[in-house]
Amino acid sequence: MSSASEQGTVREARAKERAAPEGPAPAVNGSRRAAARVAPTRPVWPGAPTPLGARFKAGPDGVAGTNFALWAGGAEAVELCLFDTEGAGVVETRCPLTELTHEIWHGFVPGVRPGQRYGYRVHGRWDPWTGARWNPAKLLLDPYARAVDGDFTLPAEVYGHVRDWPQQHVADTVRDDRDSAPYVPKGVVVHDDAPDDEWADDRRPKTPWADSVIYELHVRGFTKLHPGIPEELRGTYAGLAHPAALEHLVRLGVTAVELMPVHQFAHEDHLLRRGLRNYWGYNSIGYFAPHAAYAASGTAGQQVGEFKRMVRALHEAGIEVILDVVYNHTAEAGELGPTLSLKGIDNRGYYRLQPGDARRYADYTGCGNTLQVVQPHVLRLITDSLRYWVTEMGVDGFRFDLAAALARSFHDVDMLSPFLAVIAQDPVLRRVKLIAEPWDVGSGGYQVGAFPPLWTEWNDRYRGAVRDFWRGALPDVRDLGYRLSGSSDLYAWGGRRPYASVNFVTAHDGFTLRDLVTYERKHNEANGEGNRDGSDDNRSWNCGAEGETDDEGVTALRRRQLRNLMTTLLLSTGVPMFVAGDEMGRTQRGSNNAYCQDNEISWVDWGLRDEPGWRELFALTSRLMELRHRHPVLRRRAFFSGRAHSADGLRDLAWFTPRGTEMTEADWYAPAATLGMYLSGRDIPGRDARGAPVADDSFLAILHAAEQPLDFVLPGPPWARSYEVVVDTALEEQEAPPGTVHRAGATVTVPGRSVLLLRVGHA
Repeated sequence: MSSASEQGTVREARAKERAAPEGPAPAVNGSRRAAARVAPTRPVWPGAPTPLGARFKAGPDGVAGTNFALWAGGAEAVELCLFDTEGAGVVETRCPLTELTHEIWHGFVPGVRPGQRYGYRVHGRWDPWTGARWNPAKLLLDPYARAVDGDFTLPAEVYGHVRDWPQQHVADTVRDDRDSAPYVPKGVVVHDDAPDDEWADDRRPKTPWADSVIYELHVRGFTKLHPGIPEELRGTYAGLAHPAALEHLVRLGVTAVELMPVHQFAHEDHLLRRGLRNYWGYNSIGYFAPHAAYAASGTAGQQVGEFKRMVRALHEAGIEVILDVVYNHTAEAGELGPTLSLKGIDNRGYYRLQPGDARRYADYTGCGNTLQVVQPHVLRLITDSLRYWVTEMGVDGFRFDLAAALARSFHDVDMLSPFLAVIAQDPVLRRVKLIAEPWDVGSGGYQVGAFPPLWTEWNDRYRGAVRDFWRGALPDVRDLGYRLSGSSDLYAWGGRRPYASVNFVTAHDGFTLRDLVTYERKHNEANGEGNRDGSDDNRSWNCGAEGETDDEGVTALRRRQLRNLMTTLLLSTGVPMFVAGDEMGRTQRGSNNAYCQDNEISWVDWGLRDEPGWRELFALTSRLMELRHRHPVLRRRAFFSGRAHSADGLRDLAWFTPRGTEMTEADWYAPAATLGMYLSGRDIPGRDARGAPVADDSFLAILHAAEQPLDFVLPGPPWARSYEVVVDTALEEQEAPPGTVHRAGATVTVPGRSVLLLRVGHA
């Protein structure tokens, strides 16, 4: 609870507010926005409490209109506000919703059609000390709005409290009674026009997990500079659906795009004050609405159809669509954040508040608030949103940002939590791809390897081991062995499979692949935070010079390291994921936290694809992808056993030292920078679609991270009689397999810092 002195300060503030003469609204961006003229109310029929949101339909006697339904537990009254343009002005019509069913306020308004802009005003107590923050002066976005028209600019008027109150430690307790409607986006009524069978299973790629390769991209950043996309479509859903964008994805060979957040999001106040914007989008405010700024066709509902057409185009190209979703927190931040939607609808119902101090928020996300997923209506909001994106928008899966926060019960992370239990039994959601970012910032939040079956996870243990190996920082190769072979130490329980591990070396958060071998220190000065933001634990190596250089020896080594990292990723058991542009050397100029850089720092530079030195990396990546698709031994659906499956003693997985001998326990613990991994194509678990056994070639991969060349003895029978070189990362050109054949038992020289992949011959 607050102190008596704080409460006294607030009482004085309220007295001054009541005594102060009413003046004009403060200027916003140098000009005042006129308030909407309030029109007489329209007739509101009782309507229905379900479904939630705004649904255009035929009402009683076939009259066309829209049913509105809003869950607002604890509210005293709810007004539906309709906004229409009249001449040069805006007319606001306030319609009280008088029907209340199980805390859902609802009503049917005849004549309201798709394209109608709307919001809510919710009445109730203002008592921040108990978590009550109702303020009818603030127009609120419908949590179920399917389209949003406008942008969040966050002037002082959109805060439920007096944002600029001189005494900031009590500012959140002083109510701001200025109307926010002129300054906030509005929800838009959308026509439900998707055929029931539009997203049927037979129209989706349905790529098995083991066969998947994920490509993380930003809708705007991927398309913004693409010369083959018409300028008016760049940066949009339509741009991503353009044949020029699809051609790159198909040529590369990825099976799924993981779109960085496309839910409607808002920009943070501290960024707007510095002239920056949220680029990544991890600041959601509308869980049903495609982000309006990525639409080329319009924002009065057209963004919904444009998104669907994008998904359809990707599906026709054989590419699945996975959304990066942020259900752990919203853009309303903590007690000093704006009032945009949930905070003004039912702050205590939607958010976790601190036990014993309901004025403050429990923050497991580092973003000011955490959604209270244990509350049934909040859980319903999330699952309704997920089902909507699958059944009506056509997406194929989700990557859950800070998923550990969603798995918390009342405090601790609980793998039997309501959220995980509901997902597991939902007939729609349990069939799509589910990826957890298996951590949050709260106590006990690191949960890599702990999520239940059905879930895959971003495996940062893989990222750390591979980065450390190639920069020469691993003391031995024990951890690398686990990561290359599917991380059985993390996932071989409860029926989980190797594809539970989403393997990655880079992601949006951190250095790009090129920057990983170019910088040892972050360079985030452009963010305006004194380079204090972003991680200091980059596990990078600049190959001898910080930043870009003209030293040909350094640049050649960097390109080789890029080939090593990409080859390691695509030969590892599990699901590989990499970031758009890594396949052609995209750089962020040393920024490892480009979340607010909506410019060339973050956008994909398409000129690299044809630039000498980088086009070879693209060619290698594409060929490795084809190799992976062609060989099931690289896409195993079950963990290796390490046991012999035939009389000759040949095992499905074996590890070799440079002496050509199998590794012993002592070898695993000895300092080493080289590892030989033998993958047997015999007796691969499982059967093909016709029930026949799966058989494949066998391979030997030699990973050598030391600077000096190494003599490696190729294992003899029964492992092989000969070896054909398939990939040699010491070579710049990788257009075709090198094709050199070595006899078993021969000694090959492995160049320093390189990967040699050899196909086994048994004849």
